[in-house]
Amino acid sequence: MESGEKSRSGIVDVNEIPIDHENTTNSDLQKNTDPDFSTSTTTATDASATTVPLAAPVPLTAASANTARPTRPLPASKVRKMASGSTPNPAASPFNPHNPIAPVANPSMLPVQAHVARGGPASTQRKLYVILEQACLEAYRISSGGAKGRNGKEGEVKYTLLNCDDHQGILAKTGRDIADARPDITHQCLLTLLDSPLNKAGLLQVYIHTAKGVLIEVNPHVRIPRTFKRFSGLMVQLLHKLYIRGVNGPEKLLKVVKNPITDHLPPNTIKLTLSGDAPTQKLSKFLPTLPPTHNIAVFVGAMARGKDDFADAYVDQKISISEYALSASVACGKFCCALEDLWDVI
Repeated sequence: MESGEKSRSGIVDVNEIPIDHENTTNSDLQKNTDPDFSTSTTTATDASATTVPLAAPVPLTAASANTARPTRPLPASKVRKMASGSTPNPAASPFNPHNPIAPVANPSMLPVQAHVARGGPASTQRKLYVILEQACLEAYRISSGGAKGRNGKEGEVKYTLLNCDDHQGILAKTGRDIADARPDITHQCLLTLLDSPLNKAGLLQVYIHTAKGVLIEVNPHVRIPRTFKRFSGLMVQLLHKLYIRGVNGPEKLLKVVKNPITDHLPPNTIKLTLSGDAPTQKLSKFLPTLPPTHNIAVFVGAMARGKDDFADAYVDQKISISEYALSASVACGKFCCALEDLWDVI
């Protein structure tokens, strides 16, 4: 209703009548608080006081219910009931504050944890398989256990991981080369490989093939000890128990598997060997030329010196990745970095 316009019934909207608050008397205020105020009201003007009867209560229709503002919030149960019984109004604006509020999916407004897939990479995703060949992992018995201790019990048989730093006398006595006891090379390679973003992305699988012919599968989630002393104890335990379980679960983090290595590689795998005698290839240009549907397996020599013929029986190609002599750990790192750039792993 526009300003100053009356309805046909002669009723004037009280909200549109000007009120002079300065000339309003106490008697007028008392009249406003009278219990009969529901049927009439008194307004004071400069000329005289006019009594205006109030209109009868207008029944609430369905059209006005949509625009009526509730005096108090409804319980959640009634809100859900109203929302389920009402039909959506396509003409209503989503930003209209007078529209009924739809029930919230999360009424407590608690933070929702994102569900991240933990199943690893997709089945179509390529992977890198690194096989550390001719690894020097050999357990050596340092005590027979036949001598009795103070309590009369026989001592336990003790073993250690043979290495060139602590067992030079043993190597000289047996006539072996000092280069045959370098387990630290395998330790360095494992730290480089397992710490790489490629492994954390689930795109790397490592195997160890020792000089004695033992094949070891390394779980990508294993945390190799940082110190060589602890690493030696772990390898001795692995060679005797044939597996190492995790502390918090039954999952095997290291385990001895059956030979040959080709039984553990997918059928569509390109097998490469790093050799200093092969033609030098720049990995950023060589890797994109490989078939995009094939996995990559690279054989790296984990020994101090020797020939690179350890994988001639089943490799497809020999390559060199640098003009300089590289350690096994650096060669593994260069291969991982090249595939991280190719497969967009950050």
